[in-house]
Amino acid sequence: MRVLVTGGAGYIGSHAVRALLDAGHAVTVLDDLSTGHRGAIDARATFVQGSVLDGAVVRSALEACDAALHFAARSVVADSAVDPVGYWTTNCGGTLSLLAAMRERGVTRLVFSSTAATYGVRGERPIREDDPQEPINPYGASKLASERAIGDLVAAWPAFSCAILRYFNVAGCAWGLGEDHRPESHLIPILLQAASGRRAGASLFGTDYPTPDGTCVRDYVHVADLVSAHLAALDALSPGQALRFNIGVGRGFSVREVIDAVMRVTGRTFPVTVAPRRAGDPPSLVTDPEQIRSRLGFAPAHGLDDMIRSQWEWWAAHPSGYLT
Repeated sequence: MRVLVTGGAGYIGSHAVRALLDAGHAVTVLDDLSTGHRGAIDARATFVQGSVLDGAVVRSALEACDAALHFAARSVVADSAVDPVGYWTTNCGGTLSLLAAMRERGVTRLVFSSTAATYGVRGERPIREDDPQEPINPYGASKLASERAIGDLVAAWPAFSCAILRYFNVAGCAWGLGEDHRPESHLIPILLQAASGRRAGASLFGTDYPTPDGTCVRDYVHVADLVSAHLAALDALSPGQALRFNIGVGRGFSVREVIDAVMRVTGRTFPVTVAPRRAGDPPSLVTDPEQIRSRLGFAPAHGLDDMIRSQWEWWAAHPSGYLT
């Protein structure tokens, strides 16, 4: 089938494009390159430069498509607390623009990139798909609103189907593709930059959370495993269906544990400075992966050290990221 990938020049989107192409699908990438990289787009894909907020551009990009994978969004929790209007505009507005264009073009399958941030603070128990969604930051709130809009379209349009995938923390690199945010906001690449000397050190935001070592705990999934779940979800869709899955491995690592793992894998040490908590950070986000395991056969093949090592190797080969 032909698949539109919004945000296909970004970190996760570019990996999804590669996986789709390798599986034999035709791909159109829609990206405005505000945060994505032209060099991350596979040469086999058709590239349309433009914003998902532009309905005319989205309708054009959807021509002859059978499905869409929607990654285009703003996704930094702390940034969303500073610029909530921007997050609501981009994340909800972009989703509504895509849904309207899909309805007009008759494109009936959607896989949506959502987030564990929709759950808010859920305590220490692993999170299941039927747990209450009570986001505590504008990023999570904007993604939850998009989920609800997608669900409403499923109810209103019998031919339409969707898979909503709520990511926990994504890391790692595959197929020669990398993670290159400017500025970088994700923990593992920040630590790797510190290990390589690209930054003076790293900050540990909050040591008084109600977790075993006082630092935030997160469930990490390798990007290659994540995109395999997207392809499985796409294949599983049938008209009128609304699938909702958490994507993680079911094991949490604290910030301190991740710092130790980065030092172990790289063989480098670097200074770590304790800083105050950041706004909007839940203490713990760990999933119960049973639903996606049993329904789609999802079986992550990579551990935390694999994620760190693959990113370390990519940065070694691309010292200036996609500018190399």
